[in-house]
Amino acid sequence: MDVKFGVHTGLQNTSIAELQGLWRRIENLGFDWISIWDHFYAADATGNPHSLEAVVAHAALAATTSRVQCGSLVYSAGYRHPAVIANAMATLDQLAEGRVVLGLGGGWLRNEYDVYGIEYGTAGQRLRRLEESLCCIRSLLTQPRSDFDGEFFTLRDAQCEPKPVQARLPIWVGGGGEKVTLRIAAQHADGWNVPFIAPDAWAHKARVLDAHCERLGRDPGEITKTVNVGMAFTDEELRDQFGRMAEAVRPGVFTGSVQQMVDQAAAYCSAGARYLILALRAPFDRDGLERFAAEVVPAIRAA
Repeated sequence: MDVKFGVHTGLQNTSIAELQGLWRRIENLGFDWISIWDHFYAADATGNPHSLEAVVAHAALAATTSRVQCGSLVYSAGYRHPAVIANAMATLDQLAEGRVVLGLGGGWLRNEYDVYGIEYGTAGQRLRRLEESLCCIRSLLTQPRSDFDGEFFTLRDAQCEPKPVQARLPIWVGGGGEKVTLRIAAQHADGWNVPFIAPDAWAHKARVLDAHCERLGRDPGEITKTVNVGMAFTDEELRDQFGRMAEAVRPGVFTGSVQQMVDQAAAYCSAGARYLILALRAPFDRDGLERFAAEVVPAIRAA
């Protein structure tokens, strides 16, 4: 199968030192992609506040690695003004020598909005903010000067210099909402990612995304379709990583035998997935990751 492999490293209950060792090992194992998330609290709905800050962690990832794409899945459009994100990504792409991918989403973990007094808003408001943020960021990263008048953001002859190394720094949209989120991805994004859904559900959403592209007059092949999946050879490993969320994420977890994982991967790939990204969080299953790289990846590529 012609597919790329990545690892999404959660920032909760860990340290930069631990992550740096993990990132180096992931790169040495031959993975194509490493990403971080954007949360102030642990992304497990427990109220645990132990989570490293995303932009700093993203910079550490870029500085620690030399080959992999350095992604984010995903920054919340509600946490930072788009000019802040654009300037950070432009500088970060310089640090990474052209390896940065910006993932952006509408945000979902309400507790972190509430405790910091950040406006959460309705789903519609968060998605409108996301779309405006995408427009502003794209313009700032590519145009000499930018003007924008929106519901949430305003730019007046705004500049973002120096530009990224990449002439078009890839922007991915995260989320699976079929009416709005996938339409936003079809209209604005270079890539799309959604986590922890079964292959048949992913395939359905990919077809919805393609339909939005066709309505907008865009070639669906221009959008890199990706999926975040868990990885656990046993139920115990799954529970260790995901705790109370284990059953919720199970439909999108590679589990069981090597052949079962190959079959799951084939289902995503046949529906158009171009990246399979293993979403791991502490305690990081290094042994499982080594086994996946040694046994599962070659079997998928040979299938």
